[in-house]
Amino acid sequence: MFGQASCAAAVRSYLTYCRVEKGLSTATLQAYEKDIESYFSWLGESRMAEYCLPRSLMDYQAQLLAAGKKPRSIQRALSALRGLLQHQVAEGQLAADPTELLESPHLGRRLPKALSLSKISEFAAAFDRGNPLGIRNWAMFELCYSSGLRVSELVGLRLGDYQPINMRLRVTGKGSRQRVVPFGQAASEAIDIYLRDSRPVLLKGKASPFLFVSSRGPRLDTRSYWKVLRHLQLVQGEQQNLHPHLLRHCFATHLLAGGADLRSVQALLGHADIATTQIYTHLERDRLRGIVDQFHPREAKKL
Repeated sequence: MFGQASCAAAVRSYLTYCRVEKGLSTATLQAYEKDIESYFSWLGESRMAEYCLPRSLMDYQAQLLAAGKKPRSIQRALSALRGLLQHQVAEGQLAADPTELLESPHLGRRLPKALSLSKISEFAAAFDRGNPLGIRNWAMFELCYSSGLRVSELVGLRLGDYQPINMRLRVTGKGSRQRVVPFGQAASEAIDIYLRDSRPVLLKGKASPFLFVSSRGPRLDTRSYWKVLRHLQLVQGEQQNLHPHLLRHCFATHLLAGGADLRSVQALLGHADIATTQIYTHLERDRLRGIVDQFHPREAKKL
């Protein structure tokens, strides 16, 4: 399967560890398996004898660069290989970690492209609330922006996860980690209207445990909501690509601009590592710069 039959058991063991111990999603496991398979295929084609030699790994990285692979794709491939080899070290199958000297490609930090508050309001008002699908799409838009959900988290919400009295959601994120996040009044009103006027019509008498449903089945898939936002972008004549993750960026950006701290935003977004949230630190720095300029005795503006 991987070009070296003796390694197949080690790969299976690692993927099982990722699924059971780390709780990684099926999509992530499939990506890891594909990246590892590509490495072993390259080893076979290039007649490299040892998969665990630092030279083999460095040559493979060089080959990916020469093939024009993007830095993020190379980083993901190297991450899969690092995990495999480090797992083998932990299991006593390798004496030393051959990836210690392997450097990942530098990833330029891409700043989040946030919509303005007025643009968010404009988009929210553009949904057709005269039909069940329009009401559902409006409610999903409001909830995405109100709680910073990933699209997979949004379509995976169950009725029991929605707590209207205290305006909270129980969200199952990456690695099956759960968190409780609040939602605002605008989202609450939209969802109430959806549950009353739209959801029963879409279900046509059928039952579904999921909060958001389609007219063809008991659950939406992630592509359906991507299409909803793409259609909204086209109808509104918006140049910037409108997609679910952009609403998540807007959520985090607007919170930080309003004075929220990074740790709070990390918890709300469900980031396991604060480093993931630090892409937004430029916003926090700008806010702190403004505070110093306004209130420091040697910097404060004269009124």
